Amino acid sequence: MLKRVYSFKKNMSKYSAFLYCAVIAFLLLLICSRSSFLYPYNDWNDANSYFSVGKAIFNGKVPYRDVFDQKGFYLYFLYGIAYLISNTTFIGVLLLEAVLITFFLFGAYRVLTLYVKKKTAFLLLPLFGMVTLSSYSFYWGGSAEEICLPFYMWGFYLSLRYFKTEYPAPAKRSTIITGGILAGIIAMIKFTGLGFFFAWMMMIAFSFLLCKDVLGMLKSCFTFLAAMLFACLPALLYFAMNNALYDMYWGYIYINVFVYSDLNAEGPAFFERIYNLSKLLYWTAINNLRYFAFTVFGVTAMLCSRKHKWIEKINLLSLCFFFFLGIYVGGSELPYYALPLCIFALSGFAFIGQLVEKVWRRLIGFRLRPAYFSLIIAFNITINIIFAYNLSMNTPIMHTEKEDHFLYQFQQLIAETPDPTLLNIGCLDAGLYTVCGIVPSCRWFQTQTLRTDEVVNAQRQYITEGRTDYILARDTYPDIIHDNYDLIAQAPYYWDGSEFIYYLFRKTLSH
Repeated sequence: MLKRVYSFKKNMSKYSAFLYCAVIAFLLLLICSRSSFLYPYNDWNDANSYFSVGKAIFNGKVPYRDVFDQKGFYLYFLYGIAYLISNTTFIGVLLLEAVLITFFLFGAYRVLTLYVKKKTAFLLLPLFGMVTLSSYSFYWGGSAEEICLPFYMWGFYLSLRYFKTEYPAPAKRSTIITGGILAGIIAMIKFTGLGFFFAWMMMIAFSFLLCKDVLGMLKSCFTFLAAMLFACLPALLYFAMNNALYDMYWGYIYINVFVYSDLNAEGPAFFERIYNLSKLLYWTAINNLRYFAFTVFGVTAMLCSRKHKWIEKINLLSLCFFFFLGIYVGGSELPYYALPLCIFALSGFAFIGQLVEKVWRRLIGFRLRPAYFSLIIAFNITINIIFAYNLSMNTPIMHTEKEDHFLYQFQQLIAETPDPTLLNIGCLDAGLYTVCGIVPSCRWFQTQTLRTDEVVNAQRQYITEGRTDYILARDTYPDIIHDNYDLIAQAPYYWDGSEFIYYLFRKTLSH
């Protein structure tokens, strides 16, 4: 009977922690993500591109072959589910973000409880969520990096738990399989993040070697790769059934490795590349100081601490190094690339939690009543929501009227045409496909930032053939557009101190 009561209380503790994480995630996303219904619209072109490809999947089209964007299939599939929830708004994306960030924060809670008490972890979670979601690298909300966060976090937890509580015992097979599955999911969202799981498995293999278990090391590596392949299998089967495996390879692997990045170019010399990466790390830390400060403090504290085994220290350094290297070695750099690095900030939060517990024991000593602790938690969440509102770069857009946005002005014009088709030129998907509920009908439905003329040439052909009812252009457009289309509207758009002009063309009635 006592065992049942204990088990019930333990499960209730987990459920309450998960619910707590869900509340924090939802409240912070309401403030920090433009997918929130508090914003007029999430007009980030990357997120809209993912939404359009996800929509296309559930309307019978195959990514890379029928509609092109260069991220992984699972990202589009998740956005497709969001489309099924709400086909012309980002409410479904907000719910998707809320679920993923809940698991991300719950994983952070489990990491913290490796080092501090559960109540201390509860107190630290809102601050960790705030510095992450209000950071520069969180950007506008809905990035591939954000979607990956829970998978990195749980991989981080498994790695820390093993080297802290289980080593030198061999890593459990269930741990290795779970790590492989997490790596496979990352591989099918954005594979540049696999540097983290390379270090993850490298350290597991190293632990077997330290125990002189070469056979165990080989088995663990094979198990990890098999689990990773298993996680990729649904995507591979989908493309195989649609005779599009080569299209997947070309659109996701070849384009990202040999066209989008500069890995195939001569590039800088070895030492110059190290210098560039070091400089990039510095500016990444400066731009995201809210969580990098905790990272630097936490990693330094762990390295100097005698409480942690030397292999724990090597493990943390390896994860940090290879994760950063995997993200940035290709030479590309955008603000949101750094977001997954926030997981290492937990090392700083853990040490702060330990300091708080030590001070509390020595200077105060008594236990808080549950009612008082609940009040502190509520106050803590409120304060961090206020900080998020004042620190997030997105909140000024919250006050924009929906009717003033060019997307909704153009939407009213397009609504005059039954079952309209659209082509987006001059930029990535600006969001008109979404607000109008239009499924892309062209492979190059948007202008990709690729180092190839194929996109521009194909779109010129679409324009010459008059393939779509409407064309949305930003800033410039080819003169041939006037042969088949009439300019019916234009509107300014302001972003980050710059002004753009969007033009809406409609196919000439005689065509």
